[in-house]
Amino acid sequence: MKVGLVDDRMIDLEKLNVIVSGVPNVEIVFSTQSAEDAYEYIKKEEIDLLIADIEMPNLSGYELADIIHSHALNISVIFVTASSGYAVHAFELNVHDYIMKPFPKDRLVKSIERLMEKTTSAEMVGRLYLKQKNDIHIIQKKDIVFIERSGRSTTIYTKSGTIKTYQTLNELEGELRERDFIRSHRSFIINIHFVKNFSLYAKNSYIVTFEGMKEQAMITKEKVDFLQKHYF
Repeated sequence: MKVGLVDDRMIDLEKLNVIVSGVPNVEIVFSTQSAEDAYEYIKKEEIDLLIADIEMPNLSGYELADIIHSHALNISVIFVTASSGYAVHAFELNVHDYIMKPFPKDRLVKSIERLMEKTTSAEMVGRLYLKQKNDIHIIQKKDIVFIERSGRSTTIYTKSGTIKTYQTLNELEGELRERDFIRSHRSFIINIHFVKNFSLYAKNSYIVTFEGMKEQAMITKEKVDFLQKHYF
């Protein structure tokens, strides 16, 4: 698990470094006293967990978590703070934990371990079972780039190839309730994490291009507006 740390008090940041570096299978990607610097790191580096103080000068830890939430970034957040006033709002952002200072070492360690167990469990169930006449294909949901319905069949485009099924988009949409997937068009479901570009196609629709793939999908103007408001 890759972790980023941010706390404007050096003594508290050092404590976080000591505790987190002692947890097995955890790598500290960055450690900083500035939430602005943490934001820049997040844009460049992949992390799974951000451990942050809340009340910091300029950009606060709460605002940083709000950016992560509103941009649908796959980063969990643990707040470590001396203030209890943000607890309700913090959980509206779906943070993993809210730990009050001062705290014992085991309190943070157990929280990280609980998140690692939760993540492993989520990865195990994050699969799509595609029924065919004589076979059932099992696909990792995170590998799905987009899905297209054409005629009476449906094509699943993944990072490693395509699979056809007779399941409808309505049926598949019920299986893909993760925030990553949206029904972009009556004939398409897309994974927003692979989107590279939207190109105007007609008055109310766009062509979607994806990273590392020549095949394209469609998205309505209404859905583009929705993505800009709630995701990007």
